[in-house]
Amino acid sequence: MILVTGGTGLVGTHLLYDLCRSGLQVRAIKRESSVIANVEKVFSWYTPDAAQLLKNIEWVNADLLDVYSLLEVMEGITTVYHCAALVSFDKKDAAELTKTNVDGTANMVNAALEKGVKKFCHVSSIASLGRAENGALTDEETFWKSSPDNSNYSISKYAAEREVWRASEEGLNVVIVNPSLIVGPGNWDKSSSNMFRKAYQGIKFYTEGVNGFVDVRDVATIMIKLMNSDISNQRFLLNAENATFRKFFDLVHTAFGKPAPAIKAGKFLSSFAWRAEKIRSAISGSTPLITKETSQSAHRISRFSNKKILDTFPGFQFIPLEKSISDTCRLFLKK
Repeated sequence: MILVTGGTGLVGTHLLYDLCRSGLQVRAIKRESSVIANVEKVFSWYTPDAAQLLKNIEWVNADLLDVYSLLEVMEGITTVYHCAALVSFDKKDAAELTKTNVDGTANMVNAALEKGVKKFCHVSSIASLGRAENGALTDEETFWKSSPDNSNYSISKYAAEREVWRASEEGLNVVIVNPSLIVGPGNWDKSSSNMFRKAYQGIKFYTEGVNGFVDVRDVATIMIKLMNSDISNQRFLLNAENATFRKFFDLVHTAFGKPAPAIKAGKFLSSFAWRAEKIRSAISGSTPLITKETSQSAHRISRFSNKKILDTFPGFQFIPLEKSISDTCRLFLKK
C-alpha cells in the first residue's frame, strides 16, 4: 500500500489525484486540524468522477513529530511519498521549520526503515541546492555553501535531505526530487498558489530576478515514474523553464486580463519594502507579506538544469510555463 504525507498541500493533492485515477489505494496522513475540502475541490477541477476517486484515499490523522503515530500508519506500507513540509520565510518560524522539515523527515525515514518500506520518495526543493556561479546552470551536483544569505527554509530543507541520505546508507531505497518554483492550482491562500491571488488583486511592481518554474502536474508525474522505476538513491532537479519574475507575472496578469506590473522595484526599493513590512507585521501581529529572504530572492538570478531528468526519461516533455499559468488562471477564475 502507498502512504502520502502532505496530502492536503499543492504537490500532495495532485499526487493523490494521479495515484487515485490509476486505481491505486492510498493512505494519506493529515494533521487533525487539516481539512480535506481543498483536495475534493482540486479533484473536481480535473474530473467529474471526483467523489468516486476520493474513495481510494484512507485519511489518517498523524503527527510527523509523533514517532509512534508514524509507526502505526506505516503498518502494511510498501511505498512512501513524503510531501509534507513547512514553507516559511519568516524568521520567527525558524524553530518550527527545523521541527517539521528536519525532525519530521528524520522520524519518517526512521519509521520507514523500521517497517521495511521498499521505496521512499522525498520532496525537497531547489532551496536545498547550492547556487552555480558565473551564470552557470545549477544542477544536482552543485555544491551547497553555508552563507548568511541562506534562508532558514533553505537550511531546513538541506538538513532534511541529509536525513534521507543517512537513511539510504542504512538500507532504505530513496529518491529525492528538487522542484523549482511550483506552478499550479491549490489553496489560493497558501504556498505558490497565493501568487495568483495577489496577481488577481493587482501587482504594480516587478523585479528582474530569474528563477526556475515547474508545473505541479509534472512534479507528480515524475515522482510516480521514479517510484515505479528501478532508480534509487539519486536526486533529480525538476525544472521546466528559467524565466524572469517579470515574465511570470506579465503572463499571469495577461491571463487575468489585467494590466501588467509597470514599476521596476530595484534593490533599494525592495529593501525599504521588506523593512516597512517587518514593522507593519510586528505592530499588527500578522504574517509579513515580504521578508528579507523573499526580497533577495526576487532579485537573485538563478538558473536550473533539467538535463538529468530528461536524460533519465527521454520521452518526457515538461508543460510550458505559459500553459501552466493559463491553466492555473483559468481554474482560479472558475473558482
